[in-house]
Amino acid sequence: MVAGEGGGGPRRAGTGTSAEPTARQLRVFLALSRELHFGRTADLLFVTQSALSRQIRDLERRLGLRLFERTSRTVELTDAGRALLPEIRAAVEAADRLRRAAAAQTRRLSGELVAGVIGAEAFMPHTRAVLAELRRRHPEVAVRVVSLGFADHVAALTREEADVVFLRPPVPEGIEFHRLAVEPRVACLPAGDPLAAEPRLTTAQLAGYPVVDIPPEAPRGWWDFWAVDPRPDGSRVRYGPAVADMEALLHAVTQGGVMSFLPAAARDFFPRPGVRYVDVTGLPPSASAVAWLARNRDRPAVAAVRRAATAVTRSHRRPGPPGDPGRGAARPPSGTG
Repeated sequence: MVAGEGGGGPRRAGTGTSAEPTARQLRVFLALSRELHFGRTADLLFVTQSALSRQIRDLERRLGLRLFERTSRTVELTDAGRALLPEIRAAVEAADRLRRAAAAQTRRLSGELVAGVIGAEAFMPHTRAVLAELRRRHPEVAVRVVSLGFADHVAALTREEADVVFLRPPVPEGIEFHRLAVEPRVACLPAGDPLAAEPRLTTAQLAGYPVVDIPPEAPRGWWDFWAVDPRPDGSRVRYGPAVADMEALLHAVTQGGVMSFLPAAARDFFPRPGVRYVDVTGLPPSASAVAWLARNRDRPAVAAVRRAATAVTRSHRRPGPPGDPGRGAARPPSGTG
């Protein structure tokens, strides 16, 4: 038993209290089952260890089962805790789905549209033009812009926490997008690296450089494109530390030993001490796009954004052959622009 917990373990199975577990208690259980350490779990949840212990004891009393074996040195799930783990995880996930569905319904009823953005997409001329066109066409729609990281910019769509997201393709299946602009990619290098002084580089010159990685929950295919993995010669990329957003990526690069490929616009939007951007020859360009969940494409708010995006790209389109990268168009999920 953890020091300071006091007595009074859970009742035997079948003798628990009639009160049902709270959602908070189930989330606390999941966090402790991952960490198996009261101190770390309390820090993650921003509570004291004594408050965490009380939540676990109360959950055990409500279920009539001991879920954890604890001593002053170790915390382990009991057989009952392991058996209930998938059920508790499923209950929490179901509650999350309900919350997201309710929030999406509230947005639809209130006329609010949530637009997610990654990196500097909120400040790109094409993003601003689409949102301005949307406001011109639908002044009654309230637009809320939310900043997203590498791990959640696609998940925000699949979880329906955002109606549309301004992002950089590629995107996974189930998501459609309308391409807004195309630009080259550049290498982001530590300022002190010898290659940072070069006017332009090839991927062959960068072959020995580890690339900054992303969290495991982020779409792997998306980062394969941005890491140029595999390289044109078929070789695989070595990865460095995982980062969650642009500022963390740039900080990792300044520490040396890793690099990244970014849109050329990073020169203007992310100038940082200790970082240099160098042109790279032979790389396919990157695209900016507005994306939505395929099954939601005809929802009024999403359809309004699609129409605004189409109007903006048509007004900026130059004549060119079919397939010209300057042409904005809605594309199937497997496309990159």
